[in-house]
Amino acid sequence: AIITPKKHDMNDILEIAAANQQRAREVIRDTDLEAIWRSVGAEANLVGSLRTGLLMKHRDIDFHIYSSPLRVADSFAAMARLAENPRIRLEWHAWYADADERLWQIDMIHMPRGSAWDGYFERVADRISAVLTDETRRAVLQIKYDTPDEVKIMGIEYYQAVLRDGVRTYAEFEAWRAANPVEGILEWMP
Repeated sequence: AIITPKKHDMNDILEIAAANQQRAREVIRDTDLEAIWRSVGAEANLVGSLRTGLLMKHRDIDFHIYSSPLRVADSFAAMARLAENPRIRLEWHAWYADADERLWQIDMIHMPRGSAWDGYFERVADRISAVLTDETRRAVLQIKYDTPDEVKIMGIEYYQAVLRDGVRTYAEFEAWRAANPVEGILEWMP
């Protein structure tokens, strides 16, 4: 598990960062990620906060993969090998450039039929749609609009704050998030 600081003592923060960075490197070794990419003729280079030694709380390991030529089939072959590790959970991200060159992110999570999550998020979306009023719809949309572009927030956080707890402004939402931190999947349904 990722370690988080209880207080803001610089020595504690450095120790936590070092422990989390060590754990991230164990993840890389366990997945055999670099060797998998080499097996398809590619080079996997570590980038981002782990490479700089600045990994703290966000469990994010970033690699840039290089090959010449770049063959999509090789990428899929490497990902297929990576997915054989029983600890890997795949989530696909694709970016689509529309006619105006605006990028749309498409997120796809592939899971086994009959798993614990089978149909769950569909039911959550249907329940949220069913309980929305004109007022709560406007509140969610306004808070989303007011959220700075660089701030990443799960949609379910907005819905829970507005529908369950009556939040109506971005300032209230910021306070709500501080009081209701989320790690992992937020299991809430109205």
